[in-house]
Amino acid sequence: MERSHKNDYLTAAELRKRAKSKIPKFIFQYLDGGCNDNINLKKNTKEIGDIELKPFYIREHKEADLRTELFGHVYDAPFGIAPMGLQGFMWPNSPEILARAAAKYNIPFIISTLTTCTVERISELTEGRAWFQLYHPKEPEFRDQLLKKVADAGCPVLVLIADMPSKGYRPWDVHNGFDMPPEISIRNIFQMMARPEWVLKTIYHGRPTFAIMKSFENAEEGHFYFDHKLDERKIAEIRDRWKGKLVIKGISSEEDTEAAIRLGADGIIVSNHGGRQLDVGQSAIAMLGPIAKKYEGKIKIMMDSGLRTGPDIARSLASGAEFTFLGRNFMYAVAALGALGGEHMIRSLKIQLKQVMEQISCVKVKDLKNHLVKRED
Repeated sequence: MERSHKNDYLTAAELRKRAKSKIPKFIFQYLDGGCNDNINLKKNTKEIGDIELKPFYIREHKEADLRTELFGHVYDAPFGIAPMGLQGFMWPNSPEILARAAAKYNIPFIISTLTTCTVERISELTEGRAWFQLYHPKEPEFRDQLLKKVADAGCPVLVLIADMPSKGYRPWDVHNGFDMPPEISIRNIFQMMARPEWVLKTIYHGRPTFAIMKSFENAEEGHFYFDHKLDERKIAEIRDRWKGKLVIKGISSEEDTEAAIRLGADGIIVSNHGGRQLDVGQSAIAMLGPIAKKYEGKIKIMMDSGLRTGPDIARSLASGAEFTFLGRNFMYAVAALGALGGEHMIRSLKIQLKQVMEQISCVKVKDLKNHLVKRED
């Protein structure tokens, strides 16, 4: 049995508190915030927490098995690390820390196009098992070059982002100058100086850059252009070119799920971008139930947004997700615990999830749905 560590029992709230004390304020606000008034950010976590599971105590009790098959690979837990841009700005060297942890504990790590490490390095660290999340380039030639780079690196799964047709309204990021690329103001410099560990580690690891995109930068304009408005034509063109598994992330409706199936996607991630794009929409968990009920068995159904704990993962799996992803928690953990943060978070989530499953007498992940307490509409 895997040995537990004292840090494995730090709560998500404590890790967030520690991270806030170590990350410069303007960067922490980027990581921690949603959009507009943070309404959907709060709904994500609250509505997951409202879900209840039914225990069956008078039966044979067995050890819970967290192993989960997904796209032909058996992972050691039913959760992975969601794609996050600007990771190295939030905590130095965090992409490599998290990739190593994912490989060691056999869970998926999704690379963001706008992360701060090369796809080749992440693929090396994960032994070719990392997924890649594509921000859609405006120019077809750049799209095809990027797809080739990802395929050459051996990534088995490509993830397309559907829920960013416009830029999220995040007034604190505009106020702080933390955009693409980030601007460094005098105020931001003072905030960085107030976090000496972050500064020293940034100096040691080097100034973070959008490493994947460097070879695609426009010589005249100095940056890469994206077109985030994903439509059926763009998805079809990518499906024709991409030979691996294709997942569409940011699905928020039955209509878009129908389209994903029609276009040949292998999976979807039900998500509202962690509450960072649309404050007037539903929480991710509210969208999951109807989608899973109607399309189970027709396409792989996964979920992110609002998950913080092992019980949250259990609630999501019971509600119809076949797999889950978490983002902010992993960044909180890395900032709080440094190089140990990624492994800590994986162990902690596994301990929590296994405890829930064994408490309610559920041996297999796929059987969690049998424990869902259903409410009348």
